Amino acid sequence: LIIFSLLLGLIFLSGFFHVKDKDYSREDQTVAFLQNLKQPLLTPPTPCHAKTNVMFLKTHKTASSTVLNIMFRFAERYHLTVALPAGQLLHLGYPRTFMAHFVEDFEVIGQNYNIMCNHLRFNPSEVQKVMAPNTFYFSILRNPIPLLESSYIYYKNDVPAFRSSKDVNEYLASPSRYYHPADYRQNIYARNIMWFDFGYDNNAEDDTKYTQAILKDIEQKFHLILIADYFDESMVLLKHTLCWDLDDVIYFKLNSRSQDTVQKLTPESEERIKVWCSLDWKLYLHFNQSFWRRIEETIGMEVLEKEVDHLRTRQKELMETCLLEQEAVGKGHIRNKALQPYQSGAANILGYNLKQDLDNRTLRTCQKMVIPELQYTSYLYSVQHPHKKEKQLGLPLPWTSLQK
Repeated sequence: LIIFSLLLGLIFLSGFFHVKDKDYSREDQTVAFLQNLKQPLLTPPTPCHAKTNVMFLKTHKTASSTVLNIMFRFAERYHLTVALPAGQLLHLGYPRTFMAHFVEDFEVIGQNYNIMCNHLRFNPSEVQKVMAPNTFYFSILRNPIPLLESSYIYYKNDVPAFRSSKDVNEYLASPSRYYHPADYRQNIYARNIMWFDFGYDNNAEDDTKYTQAILKDIEQKFHLILIADYFDESMVLLKHTLCWDLDDVIYFKLNSRSQDTVQKLTPESEERIKVWCSLDWKLYLHFNQSFWRRIEETIGMEVLEKEVDHLRTRQKELMETCLLEQEAVGKGHIRNKALQPYQSGAANILGYNLKQDLDNRTLRTCQKMVIPELQYTSYLYSVQHPHKKEKQLGLPLPWTSLQK
């Protein structure tokens, strides 16, 4: 039977070699079809390549300090150039609209920076002078209700509209009584702060045609908008979109405050925020929808849940390795002043204590996970611009001796 089958096969094949010329095209099509059919099975998926030209628009009170830490660590891992504030600036000119010369050595380096993530007020034409044409742009938003309460506490001493009111609920009962648009530079944190950070007028009239045009404009300028209220899910989506590793987006929460400084909003105040900060509210609602739609279209909810669990497991492992108390502590309990975050307003900004018996490599990893924003900015500045005068923070760096 085997021999008989082989003979039949040979006869069948010989027929193909003696067909008329007009049948060759049909044979070629058949072979090509079969090859294409097999292709997905024989060839593994094309691996993606990590994006290393990335601009993060750092919005205020949106967990953006934690994202900045992620960006800085990534830049160090791949020896990337960061667009850092020039001279003694700690932000990229904020709240002024960004200009390219706000970046240290822009005149020398030009359009060759890989990473940009310090605070700035977005100005795309000037940012494009600094960042490469293939730069990936992303930002992060937060629900305006907890955002305004957080801003009120953090900027209580700096914002005239906040300073002259007793508490956040009193402010929201009649915001126009305390808020004067003429003082917009001092009062930017008191109304539509995210709208302002994206470069638009935070006192603009909430006109449907106008807001829809701005939302479309942001969609065209940014490849991805994350949501702080779903931070772990945002990190998983960011990892997939940038083709980064899990450890690239592992984090310890930075610049958070103690719960005893949180003021409880009344239901009436919550509803008033939606009206008072209606531009931010529409911004948030729009991109919250697009965020979940993006997840459904790319990684799916099932994969998302598994990867969020994986991220949290890895985060817990690192916390057990690095941290003395396994959690953030109040400003009065931070032992190493080099790890003391900047304190503002009525907030008690939390920090971390590291274990004392860590080997040098582990210690350096842990230090980078917990170092506050200003200290990390100052450190990277001294590394990238060793011949420039160091930024004067009045605080030591946790690894100054190792650096030397």
